[in-house]
Amino acid sequence: MNTAAVYHRADSEYAFLYGDRDHLRLRLRTAAGDVKKVSLLYGNFVEGSYTHWYDGDGSAMQKYLSSDYFDYWTATIEEPIGHLPAYGFLVEDFSDNQYLYGDRGLVIDSPSARSDVATNYFRLPYMHEIDRVISPEWVKKTIWYQIFPDRFSDGNPNNNPRKTKNWNDNRPGSQDFYGGDLQGIINHLDDLADLGINGIYLTPIFKSPSNHKYNTSDYLEIDPTFGDKNVFKKLVDVVHAHGMKIMLDAVFNHGGEESAQWQDVLRNGQKSIFADWFVLHDFPIHFHETELAYRPDKNYESFAFTKDMPKWNTANPEVQDYLIGAAAYWTKEFQIDAWRLDVANEVDHHFWRQFRSKIKSINPEVFIVGEIWHSAGPWLNGDQMDSVMNYGLTSDVNHYFVDQDITASQLVSQYNDRLMKYRDQTNEAMLNLLDSHDTMRIKTRAKGNMNLVKSAFAFLFLQPGTPDIYYGSEYGMAGKEDPDCRRPMVWDKQQQDLNMYDFMKRLIALRHDNWQILSEGKIFWDKVPAENRFLAFGRLLGKEKINSFFNGSQKTWSIETHDLTISESNVLIGNRYQIGSDKKLEILSEGFVIMKADHTK
Repeated sequence: MNTAAVYHRADSEYAFLYGDRDHLRLRLRTAAGDVKKVSLLYGNFVEGSYTHWYDGDGSAMQKYLSSDYFDYWTATIEEPIGHLPAYGFLVEDFSDNQYLYGDRGLVIDSPSARSDVATNYFRLPYMHEIDRVISPEWVKKTIWYQIFPDRFSDGNPNNNPRKTKNWNDNRPGSQDFYGGDLQGIINHLDDLADLGINGIYLTPIFKSPSNHKYNTSDYLEIDPTFGDKNVFKKLVDVVHAHGMKIMLDAVFNHGGEESAQWQDVLRNGQKSIFADWFVLHDFPIHFHETELAYRPDKNYESFAFTKDMPKWNTANPEVQDYLIGAAAYWTKEFQIDAWRLDVANEVDHHFWRQFRSKIKSINPEVFIVGEIWHSAGPWLNGDQMDSVMNYGLTSDVNHYFVDQDITASQLVSQYNDRLMKYRDQTNEAMLNLLDSHDTMRIKTRAKGNMNLVKSAFAFLFLQPGTPDIYYGSEYGMAGKEDPDCRRPMVWDKQQQDLNMYDFMKRLIALRHDNWQILSEGKIFWDKVPAENRFLAFGRLLGKEKINSFFNGSQKTWSIETHDLTISESNVLIGNRYQIGSDKKLEILSEGFVIMKADHTK
């Protein structure tokens, strides 16, 4: 047995309260295919004696998910008195050797090893409710729609910037304005409601000289090209009247070069009252543009080495009060529902803890999402973010379904490892997306193949987490990397892919109708034929079961199963499939089927 692969850590994503304070969910990692059985040894050990004790015979763990390198075992135990038992893992290999794994690592199982509760077991003396990682329950039922306001709809031409570009010109430059605004969003909320959207995610709307607004000048004002606070209040009210939530985007890592604080520093240098509000190396402030984009020679920190986005010193209490106070203002006065936090991984953890404490004190149900593209465990322990943008899943899905440069087994392995990085309730709140204002659009990445796009969206909507659709994807909009992915919304019906719209509407309805099993249900992967472009998996919750089959190969996949009644009435959604008179399911190349089944069958 590969003893170095055996891993558990108390009070982490390997041991966490789930559901309520009485239920502890445990995980153990072992090398793939290395262990025959894992059982729990646990009980309450108080003041040198047992109040109760469970040995390993009746407490077997389930081998839940596996990757190329690891197996992950899970179990949930209940302790109604609130004291977490001392617990350890009885690990048995295929040679019938037994080991006790606890706080000291692996030891040979023996009566003396089992009785040494003080040193051989993991402990968490008390289950504190305040330490439980909690995300707002409503998020599980939400499907987000990301809007880049300047490119969505021009509802009020009177507030357009100078030299506004023609809306039908779909060749945006990085400095172009198209005149989209808040009133334009209000005008189309009925359309989004008809699609099934119940969450609106806006990229920044605060005062800024750019079209993207990620270089904020004033966090307490709406940019006048978008409207004003009255229009924004109307937008929030109409969004809520539609039963939707609204999420704002904030940039607290850096400010903009037109901010009053930065301009004061440029004028007064070391004598500025804001000199300690930014990360500065010396004075006077200077920069020199080089031939390389985003590489100016300067003596201050900024986002992506640009000169016009100076980095806030978020360790400064005055900066904390200013930025967190601005977020509190919009949360309290306008009753927004969520925050998406730009470049969250470049801001200190202390700031985010204070941010969360303040915002949750105003409304505990506010959803907090960080923009973190890599593994984000340190931000997801319940004291900072509720969620992050799940770009890891984005990468897995795009590489398998769109680029087709990884196999089904590689997708499964990467995905299972990714799920085990976070607590289950965190996975249920992850913001899942295929593209955004920062990436190539999915249609362009798929080279216009909408069958691949549909399969990718279908797979995404089956995962735990809250789906996010980038504006225009429902109509098959295309676009290369920024700024091309930020084309103006296509409202001309002659240019809209109405087949894709119908598909997205049905997929969204499927998610709404089955939100609980798709959020909370267990994931299972079925064995597939040797052809490694076939993917079969499902979700299971109680007696509810959903099966899905994706054919990424170049040939037809015939499926015959005794566990599933194959009929058109059981199909929730599909593309490029047929059911023969012999009740065989045939999925054509680049097709898929999602079916509902009774787990008792």
